[in-house]
Amino acid sequence: MPSDLWTFALRLYAQPGVEQACLRLQAGGADVCLLLCACWLGRRGTAFAATRADTLKELCEPWQEQVVKPLRSLRQAWRTQAQVDPALAGLRERIKAIELDAERELLARLEQVAAGWPGDEAEQLQDWLQGCAPRPEGLDRDALDLLRAAALAP
Repeated sequence: MPSDLWTFALRLYAQPGVEQACLRLQAGGADVCLLLCACWLGRRGTAFAATRADTLKELCEPWQEQVVKPLRSLRQAWRTQAQVDPALAGLRERIKAIELDAERELLARLEQVAAGWPGDEAEQLQDWLQGCAPRPEGLDRDALDLLRAAALAP
């Protein structure tokens, strides 16, 4: 398992079905960066604590609201028009790259916050995912289970 969160997230996201599961979770209100971090912490054996999850959430929320979501909204708003406007399509791709950079920065910040948390406990992936997922009533459980299974895969 990669030691850094970014590499772990890229490898996990590339596994079959994970991208679609993450998009479904995102559509249901989940913070995918937070869930990827939860997978990383759970696999590392970092002991789950609600206070730790809250610390991560407090870091994520303003970054998602002020940086990532506005970029995503702009990119999505241009989807249809960019199909017939090559110049706009190019700009849309640049916005997409900036959005990915913003997510990478968020993952780096999450990793930095968790840097001092020991990772030598037993795997606690389920606890981390439950602690970092949004309210259970609107959550796509199948997508969360797929993400969990992929994170546990060798």
